[in-house]
Amino acid sequence: MNYYIVIPAHNEEALISLTLESLISQTLLPKKIVIVNDNSTDETASVVLAFAKEHPYITLVEKKSSAIHLPGSKVIQAFNTGLETLDQEYDIIMKADADLIFPANYLETLTKHFHSDPTIGMVGGFCYIEKNGDWILENLTDKDHIRGALKAYRKETFKQIGGLKAQMGWDTVDELLCKFYYWKVVTDNSLKVKHLKPTGANYNKTARFKQGEAFYTLGYGFLITAIASAKLSFMKKKPLLFFDYIQGFWKAKSSKKPLMVTEEQALFIRNYRLKKMKEKIL
Repeated sequence: MNYYIVIPAHNEEALISLTLESLISQTLLPKKIVIVNDNSTDETASVVLAFAKEHPYITLVEKKSSAIHLPGSKVIQAFNTGLETLDQEYDIIMKADADLIFPANYLETLTKHFHSDPTIGMVGGFCYIEKNGDWILENLTDKDHIRGALKAYRKETFKQIGGLKAQMGWDTVDELLCKFYYWKVVTDNSLKVKHLKPTGANYNKTARFKQGEAFYTLGYGFLITAIASAKLSFMKKKPLLFFDYIQGFWKAKSSKKPLMVTEEQALFIRNYRLKKMKEKIL
């Protein structure tokens, strides 16, 4: 299987060498790696170019955008910039963050999953963060969800879901649309990926409102948004985030912000979410 990997990077000179080192050491090498240098003010580009000199399948793409770190839109705009430079000769397209260390068998293990069942559309491992010298699971989502830091899509799946949407919630709507189109999403807990910067470390107040906005644009409706907001703020151990999320939801609803999905897909998503919630309660 041909893997194309796109890595958005903003001021990652300290970490991106570790990510690239782990990718060029894979037991199954990727065919292409594109790093999108998104408005960096450090030596990210120099680090990448040094790797590209030794490994021709690595390329650097420059992108100029706002330095404000808002989750979703900025990173996917950068991803799409990288995607535009690639041909269609891939089997798997992967979006990766620039602060990860992948185990050496990561791509080989993904391939085994993809080969095992043609209806598997997405596969991923789990992110671990360092705490007091130990690497522990970065426990922000359910175990059946693939984190936005390391998404791998079968080409046909990626095309059918319409690629990645450049707004917060992109890494939830992709999986929901997979299910809408009857693709399977597989997580493998044997694949432990080191996440060197905890998620959300640089997010500001505006970004926190964006989470509630994302719940609205996913078509959740208020009940599911309230439950999801309570769960997420609890998992982040910041209960007051619940009010930011709810405020973001109502702001998006009152401004009639367009949904990321069609009405048919929104109905499917609400029914699917309610079904999953009932399963957990029962």
